Amino acid sequence: MKEKTLQTKIIKYLESCGAYVRKISIANRNGTPDILGCLNGKFFGIEVKGEGNRVTQLQDYNLKKIEAAGGSAIVARTMEDVFNLVRVLRGENG
Repeated sequence: MKEKTLQTKIIKYLESCGAYVRKISIANRNGTPDILGCLNGKFFGIEVKGEGNRVTQLQDYNLKKIEAAGGSAIVARTMEDVFNLVRVLRGENG
C-alpha cells in the first residue's frame, strides 16, 4: 500500500476510535512522526512507511524520545500495526 493511502486510512481509523489525531506536515521539524495523537489520555506518535521505505536515524531517534517520555511510538507499515497500538492504548491484552 502507498504511504499516503495508508496514512489516510490510519487517521480515519484513529478518529473513529475517539483519538485526537494530527497529521504532521513536512513544514514541521524534521524527524517528527507523521501522525501525533492522544487516546485514553495516552500520547502516541506514528511514523508511516510504505513498502520498501525505511525509517531514518532522526525518525528513529524521535520515536525513542516519545517512548522515553512515557508515550507510545510505532512504525506503521500495515493497519494491523495500528490496531495493535490501539489495543495497547486501551489497555486491552492480546
